Amino acid sequence: MREKIIGFFDDVVKEMKKVTWPTKDELKDFTIVVLIATLIMAVFIYGVDTIVNLALRYIL
Repeated sequence: MREKIIGFFDDVVKEMKKVTWPTKDELKDFTIVVLIATLIMAVFIYGVDTIVNLALRYIL
């Protein structure tokens, strides 16, 4: 059992060495994209929520 656990962590280390990590500039760009996409989705959901709320108030 111990050998399997050690083998697992050895494989994890080997795979992590194969990973291509983003550069600092790429990471900044990706973060900005995620923040903008999140903001757009938040505004969209707020708008839909407001419209549905107004429609339900009108109906009821």
